Amino acid sequence: MRIRITSDSTTDLGEELIERYQIGILPLTVQIGENVYTDGVDVTPDDIYENYEKNGTLPKTASPNPGDAEAFFRAQLEDGYDEIIHFTISSEMSSSYANAVLAAEEVGHVHVVDTRNLSTGGGLLVIAAAEMAEKGDDPEKIAEACRALADKVDASFVIDNLEFLVKGGRCSPLKALGANLLQLKPCICVSEGKMDVGKKYRGKFAAVLPKYIHDRIADVSEVRKDHIFITHAGCDKKIVQACISELRGIAKFDEIHITRAGCTISSHCGKNTLGVLFLRK
Repeated sequence: MRIRITSDSTTDLGEELIERYQIGILPLTVQIGENVYTDGVDVTPDDIYENYEKNGTLPKTASPNPGDAEAFFRAQLEDGYDEIIHFTISSEMSSSYANAVLAAEEVGHVHVVDTRNLSTGGGLLVIAAAEMAEKGDDPEKIAEACRALADKVDASFVIDNLEFLVKGGRCSPLKALGANLLQLKPCICVSEGKMDVGKKYRGKFAAVLPKYIHDRIADVSEVRKDHIFITHAGCDKKIVQACISELRGIAKFDEIHITRAGCTISSHCGKNTLGVLFLRK
């Protein structure tokens, strides 16, 4: 049986992992002004930042509609796959899951998994599914295992500047002003499928990241060591490298993956945003 693992474009896995695990990607759309683009195909986060600097406007992102999802699933089956396991951003954050379910009902042989997460929080589940499929596990068993595994994902990001959150209506200008004056860097955590504000760190962005990493991995014995992500929205290479060194000093992880956040995360949080995402045991 040939199983195809797919996801919407919010899982931020990067080209290397997509190629390694042969993941099919169903992209979201990104509207900048009057122009509509395809996430990760003809628009990048840097395009979003460039447009914001010029025009002061953020893009609008939209999930794949049921028709697009249906066409995507049918294309996978026509390529010779017998079953599809498809992952979406949390149903609490987008209609991507609901639309994929509608399409799956029309097509058949598609198992849709609500990651209850975003970015590489969902990507961790995609990798888990791909590795189970390589072992020959049944598709229904893989989908159910990943739904259960969603609760084990630790997904969070630290945001340097609240400007994009204010512009997108997710934070009041007054709160942002106070945070900026006090040099507060909020940690955005995913809990029960939703984003919430966790600990607020004080200081310069590069200086608070080691504290954030140690807080998230307070008890290393609870953390799975096979895959851990550093996902960022365009941070300086020195900052990313310092985070890699910090993780290596905490534990011997099998693989530390570095990925860029895609258009969805980048348009919500802005350039200096970085998260460490992993699975708990």
